[in-house]
Amino acid sequence: MTTSTKPVGASSEDSAAGPGSLRWHGPLIALAATMAITGLVSIGGLLLDGRELVGAPIWAKPFKFSVSILIYAVTWAWLIGQLRRFRRIAWWAGTVISATLFIEMAAVISQTVRGERSHFNQQTPYDDFVWSVMGATIAVLWLATLVAAILLWFSPYADRARTLAVRLGSVICLVGLSLGFLMTIPSEAQMAAGGDIVGAHTVGAVDGGPGILILGWSTEHGDLRIPHFVGMHALQLIPLALILVELASRRIPILRDVRVRVGLVWTTAVVYTGVVALVTWQALRGQSIVQPDGLTLLAAGAIVVVAGVGVAASLAMGRSRSGAGAGIAP
Repeated sequence: MTTSTKPVGASSEDSAAGPGSLRWHGPLIALAATMAITGLVSIGGLLLDGRELVGAPIWAKPFKFSVSILIYAVTWAWLIGQLRRFRRIAWWAGTVISATLFIEMAAVISQTVRGERSHFNQQTPYDDFVWSVMGATIAVLWLATLVAAILLWFSPYADRARTLAVRLGSVICLVGLSLGFLMTIPSEAQMAAGGDIVGAHTVGAVDGGPGILILGWSTEHGDLRIPHFVGMHALQLIPLALILVELASRRIPILRDVRVRVGLVWTTAVVYTGVVALVTWQALRGQSIVQPDGLTLLAAGAIVVVAGVGVAASLAMGRSRSGAGAGIAP
């Protein structure tokens, strides 16, 4: 099915699209393909390059960034292809997202090859330049993601639950991206020392201590990468949760009620937001994700209770509808 390339406005480009009109966003798919290659290169680096940087294998960061950006790019390429309105604006937003992440990854890999830190590094004029470029591209990335997320709110899907899952996932994703800026704030010790590293992901210690395998998140102190990562990938995880519900509906009839699925999406989003808030609070207190204290466990318990109440209320809504239908049946 072909679509018009007329300017946005009263054109067929902004009208409702037919079922065969999905178009993957080319630049984002190109970015995803590039990340698959850099991911493989990073695996090679992990196997062949024994260097370490800030307490971790030097190729660990390029590998993690490659995987995360690949998932992010494929998700936005699909979402933008699904849009029924404002496709041209969405295409440009997606193109800006892909360009900024290309630049970000190029900076990470170039500094890895040099054996230097990419983030927070102001040791030399070149390092300072690289970090300044990365900071600028991150800000542009956030703005482009904001534009794309806003467009999602003006292009509903046929299924209300799917529409809600995508919209709420995009909002929480923006929050997660925003939380990354917390890492750019210099610590009191850095300000006092006036050093060449300005910013950190560890709270309560310098970067480079013991971390969780592969992820590298601190096992002894707070780590701001956790809320950034968890929040950013709400864009995938909330719609994925709905997909699992839809699959379960083949065996559980009550889940076929769209009102039940909408309620479950709201529950998932509220619980997910609570988790993002909890891991942010935990990190800012300098507490490791693997060493929660009583307050953290209490808050986690409250989130579990909210999840249970939300699921029960959503299912009850479906049962009440079924009961009402049975009562008026001939």
